[in-house]
Amino acid sequence: MDRNDALLADWRTRALALEAEVGKAVIGQQRPLRLINTAVFARGHVLLQGDVGVGKTTLLRAFAQVLGGAFARIEGTVDLMPNDLVYHTYIGEQGRPAVEPGPLIGHGEDLAIFFFNEINRARPQVHALLLRAMAERSVSAFNREFVLPHLLVFADRNRVEREETFEISAAARDRFMMEIAIDAPADDGARSELMFAPRFHDTERLIGALAAAMVPHRELNAAAELVQRSVKTSAALQAYALALWRATAAPHEFGITLPDVDAAQLMLAGASPRGMSLLLRAARVAAWLQERLYVTPEDVQAVFVESIAHRLCFQPVYELHRPTIAPLLMAAIVAAVAAP
Repeated sequence: MDRNDALLADWRTRALALEAEVGKAVIGQQRPLRLINTAVFARGHVLLQGDVGVGKTTLLRAFAQVLGGAFARIEGTVDLMPNDLVYHTYIGEQGRPAVEPGPLIGHGEDLAIFFFNEINRARPQVHALLLRAMAERSVSAFNREFVLPHLLVFADRNRVEREETFEISAAARDRFMMEIAIDAPADDGARSELMFAPRFHDTERLIGALAAAMVPHRELNAAAELVQRSVKTSAALQAYALALWRATAAPHEFGITLPDVDAAQLMLAGASPRGMSLLLRAARVAAWLQERLYVTPEDVQAVFVESIAHRLCFQPVYELHRPTIAPLLMAAIVAAVAAP
């Protein structure tokens, strides 16, 4: 085993141990756990979607605990302004105005996870500032540039309440590697444990009981790049991924039909080049976590829906029905495009 193989094996052991540790704080969420872990090691930002109280914040705080590095969060509100992310003002002890760094820059380069709670309550101007931080991992404030090399942004959307909310633009959604749905556990055993086990009733104690800083977070970028260099894609796999890409833009050309939908008039735009690139980044990590150094169609399919569905732009007449149409379309594409 050469040095790179040993490093990959060591990091895989750490990644799986990290996932298992987070699993002690959340139950019935195995697939979201694996997907978030995949995004972490692919260094991609994550958008969460789910009802109120299903554990989205607990899940992210658990990852922050075991990953190490600094954790910061902000609550989306209708009156939130872009500057609220980078500084806040207050009256000091001497009765004079004072300014301090805000949550996005307060920890400097040590910031590992920034959690934007209920991002759809914030105005588009706030989204714009966040987009730059996500794309460039830097932000300007106090006449200087703050570099955030280890930053991962996690955001969630409240899909229950629609008043005083602002839909995230297609450009903003495209910056997120994945959109992951968090639902309440369907299993009665898991539901019973959440209801009656005392340890789930005190979130602070639940998170505090997890092992802290299980991985050196400042080395994650290098580890992620090693995975991307080491996990290969065959010519057949590349042709398969290209066919999936074409199917997102023109599903009717692959014989895809959906109930009450004109497939030839459905799409305004398919997946972006950025989206397909991020899909393959995630697929390589999925393969690596399965102890393989080559990507299979199953690896692509394992992350396809979460990596691509939120990027697709439907014609306006169909956009209002996105929650119903998107899952059906994703399943139809996977079924219609022949895997090697």
